[in-house]
Amino acid sequence: MTGESLETTAADVIACRRCPRLVWWREKVAREKKAAYRDWEYWGRPVPGFGDAGARLLVVGLAPAAHGGNRTGRIFTGDRSGDWLYRALHRAGFANQAASAGRDDGLRLTEAYVTAVVRCAPPGNRPAPDERDSCLPYLERELRLLADVRVIVPLGAFALEGVARALGLRPRPAFAHRREIALADGRTIICSFHPSQQNTFTGRLTEAMLDAVFGRARELIEPL
Repeated sequence: MTGESLETTAADVIACRRCPRLVWWREKVAREKKAAYRDWEYWGRPVPGFGDAGARLLVVGLAPAAHGGNRTGRIFTGDRSGDWLYRALHRAGFANQAASAGRDDGLRLTEAYVTAVVRCAPPGNRPAPDERDSCLPYLERELRLLADVRVIVPLGAFALEGVARALGLRPRPAFAHRREIALADGRTIICSFHPSQQNTFTGRLTEAMLDAVFGRARELIEPL
């Protein structure tokens, strides 16, 4: 579409009010806050993607966390999942630092871009199907604009479903950790468990497992 850019996409994301339930919830959380963050001015809006416009790696999550991205205004920032993700990206050479505390913390991504299927924090971390579908055009735009992407890493089955819908994949691929899906255009999807506390606290996902995903992404991006 003429005039599309990552900047205009981010602006459209931030201004979005398509889903009444999500608007209500994200703003309620921003008003009431969590005791530990009572001095914060919560973002309380949809959270845009973040990273390098020349990215060769695209990481896709589920949605912002209520007291993470919904508080800080940056995806996977200010919560335990983000701590795991950005540490792994740092170890793989995609991030200049491992810490991800706020929008002004100096974090920069190189050759990587991080986004989500749904841009507002959902109640119970569970977006409804119609909310997912309302948000998909933003992911579709990012996929078009990030023309250098060679590897897409969806974090969890919900993210894979969103990516598959955005790309029009038929049949829909089944999720499995470290499953690789070769696309007709030469790109590759590498599935990973989401670095949620449910997965990391139980050992379902370890740092070594996450490192293996991004190590494999690096191999595909920079073949010998």
